[in-house]
Amino acid sequence: MSLTLRPYLPTDANVITTWLKNEYLTRQWCADRYERYPVTADDMNSYHHQCIDGQRSIALTMVDGEEVVGYITLRIPADDSTELRMGFVIVDDSKRDRGLGKTLVCKAVAYAFGKLGATKVSLGVFENNPTAIRCYESVGFRRVVRQEIESYDCLGETWNCVEMELLERKSR
Repeated sequence: MSLTLRPYLPTDANVITTWLKNEYLTRQWCADRYERYPVTADDMNSYHHQCIDGQRSIALTMVDGEEVVGYITLRIPADDSTELRMGFVIVDDSKRDRGLGKTLVCKAVAYAFGKLGATKVSLGVFENNPTAIRCYESVGFRRVVRQEIESYDCLGETWNCVEMELLERKSR
């Protein structure tokens, strides 16, 4: 495998949206950011047009050669450009258990620290997604306590987020 990150292209949505096999998994991926299921390539590109500006928010696609195998976003959550917030993390479900999720997260973290100058990468992950939590922990993310728990209404339930962060290790 020759895995690299590149900027998201609108044609990537044709592949990425096929990984959203059911509404439960889709909501774990995007919470309430998309109004309906199934999410179409047009929906994804419309969201990008509205919410991903290439400055305060970017979308990256992980490819193996030419094949799209992963997708992730990074955004500045507030007025502090030293923090980047990771979101919409997904890999090709037909290639699970090959370390793609961990590779995608590692590459995005390296990009955030190395190319974008972040000193902290944060994320929120639903507590009902233990596989994702284990993946983030394996990369070095640690759970942090927030005063208010972020939660979303998904599929008639309230889903709570686990807040996680990874601080850049300064070389000595």
